[in-house]
Amino acid sequence: MTTRILIVDDIHPIFLEKLQRANLELIYQPDISRQEAEELVKNVEGLIIRSKFFVDEAFLLQAPKLRFIGRAGAGMDNIDEVAAQQRGIQLFPANEGNRDAVGEHMIGMLLSLMNNLRRAHQQIANQQWLREENRGLELKGATVALIGYGHNGQAMAKKLSGFEVEVIAYDKYKTGFSDQYAREVSMEEIVKRADVLSFHIPLTRETKGLVDEEYLRHFRKPIFFLMGARGGIVNVPAVLKGLDEGKIRGAAFDVLPVEKFPALAEQSWFADLTSRDNVLLSPHVAGWTVESYYKLSDVLADKILQHIG
Repeated sequence: MTTRILIVDDIHPIFLEKLQRANLELIYQPDISRQEAEELVKNVEGLIIRSKFFVDEAFLLQAPKLRFIGRAGAGMDNIDEVAAQQRGIQLFPANEGNRDAVGEHMIGMLLSLMNNLRRAHQQIANQQWLREENRGLELKGATVALIGYGHNGQAMAKKLSGFEVEVIAYDKYKTGFSDQYAREVSMEEIVKRADVLSFHIPLTRETKGLVDEEYLRHFRKPIFFLMGARGGIVNVPAVLKGLDEGKIRGAAFDVLPVEKFPALAEQSWFADLTSRDNVLLSPHVAGWTVESYYKLSDVLADKILQHIG
């Protein structure tokens, strides 16, 4: 019997090519609404999604034949994993596909912060030539602390290896993961030694709002703060307070607790965040390069083909 797969988001053609060669039946509807998807999902064995909507229990109730869900992205936080697992539905993320993109992007943001590039650019645009005021800091010799050492954390550590930094990592759910790129440490050592703090963990009930004033209070040295994981992990006002107090030297966010406009502009902290020259923002694109668009789909296709056998 042919496996039918509903694809509700835009995906690279390599995914379609690989699965069509395996004679799978693909229903490619990248412009479909949730309501329309609820009708089509009744008769498919597979679902492919990126971030179009939340696949909750109500949606899964419409999918009695569903055997697997693949996400052409990192993590499964827009899927009710518990509800899926209770129904025996297998989940396939494609974290391997954009880990290099995320690592490069976050290091780029860090270097920009350390060398005052945003401020310097704005000053020159305003016909100010201020050299001493924009003296930067070198990354060499710094201690970079990674929270989470999965695919993205490992890629970040590997890319940092050429900068002659010490990389330490803490992962609550893994042990014995020290390698040539990072050394496993306790959270106590993280807060004691970090010069740079970078997050590589999923958004869960446990990590939601994790980074608050209390969390940041424990760090012994002023840090550069990098958030390229999930926006819901961080309390933005706590970071702003850390910047005011000098506990945070600079902050880079590729993700925020609220994303897209107009909702983002309506947040009480938005104007303050965007007014600072030691804060750098990007629109959730760290993992979204030309290359990762291909790799996410390629990796996911291989996982599904292996699953189907």
